[in-house]
Amino acid sequence: VIDTGGYVPESEDVFETAIREQVEIAISEADSIIFVVDVRDGILPTDKEIMTMLRTSGREFFLLVNKADAPGFDAAASEFYKLGVKKIYPVSALSGRNLGDLLEDVTDGFSEQEKPEEDPRLKIAIVGRPNVGKSSLVNSLLGEERSIVTDIPGTTRDSIDTILKYYGEEIVLIDTAGLRKKKKVQESIEFYSNIRTLKAIGECDVAVVMIDSVIGLEKQDQKIIDEVVRWRKGLIIAINKWDLVEKDSNTSAMYEKLLHQKMGAIDYAEIIFISALTKQRIFKLIELSKQVSGERKKKIATKALNEFLLPEIEKSPPHTTPSGKEVKIKYITQIGEHYPIFAFFCNYPKHVGDNYKRFLEKLIRSRWGFKGVPMTLSFKSKSSTQE
Repeated sequence: VIDTGGYVPESEDVFETAIREQVEIAISEADSIIFVVDVRDGILPTDKEIMTMLRTSGREFFLLVNKADAPGFDAAASEFYKLGVKKIYPVSALSGRNLGDLLEDVTDGFSEQEKPEEDPRLKIAIVGRPNVGKSSLVNSLLGEERSIVTDIPGTTRDSIDTILKYYGEEIVLIDTAGLRKKKKVQESIEFYSNIRTLKAIGECDVAVVMIDSVIGLEKQDQKIIDEVVRWRKGLIIAINKWDLVEKDSNTSAMYEKLLHQKMGAIDYAEIIFISALTKQRIFKLIELSKQVSGERKKKIATKALNEFLLPEIEKSPPHTTPSGKEVKIKYITQIGEHYPIFAFFCNYPKHVGDNYKRFLEKLIRSRWGFKGVPMTLSFKSKSSTQE
């Protein structure tokens, strides 16, 4: 779901110009659009202008008349039929009135979740802040310059999928595309970049998060890393422009240590120092992506898990419940197809604290690696072990 600021046409204000551009980007990226108007204001000139934009976009849209907090407002809401729509939705965002009807219609056209045909090729997303060198990396890997902006009117692309032939293997590189239409405000470019980044992360097996070695890890980089972890995708941090850094034999180790300190609990990420410009270690990056993909698919036998973890748990058991009852973990097994999920069956699953979960994750990693791979630890009632 993409949310935008309020659209103000023809304003010279920098902030409102940025919002206007972001609305245009959001419309071009959306499958369907919810257009919100205010029942108490009636039809405004801005509403008419937005309606023209929506019609020319060719996208499906729904006219939501907000602040219709009671049935008495429905008659006033009917004024919005003058905008030429077949249906309006008088709703109250505050109380949730009539939102169910809207959601039914919005989701009606959604296709049934058929399982797509599995693509066995490794899919790598190259993500990062604007101007960090993403396209330069892709071009260096492919050995050719490649335009990421299309001149065909009315076309936008979610991401550019490129096939890299690597020792006879096909690898899909998902690069976030450039802006088709130049925007005036930097914030609009970043807004656009964020949408494309989320899509690329959702489609990939392994995400390569590129960081500018000179600037270092910033808040926006951390947000991208957090998103990769949320999606449970393979995670590699590629420190780009390493050729520009003055260094000695300890520089990379110190840089890596500082990076791990900043990333906190995400200390399992793979880190590699590259230069997209000089092609330093760029093919090692592909090898590393293949390794992380393999780690993501790794399965640990239930017997091995229990033989290793249960004695460790017995040595360092979880804290007791607030009422003083002992929390006992009886059985562990790995579940999940696409990334590692470990199910721990115990008597009081809700009372296993975050620190103890972290302790268990470190134990698993110390024995079986899973380098570059986020994992999930799930705690269930021990009665479920018979399932």
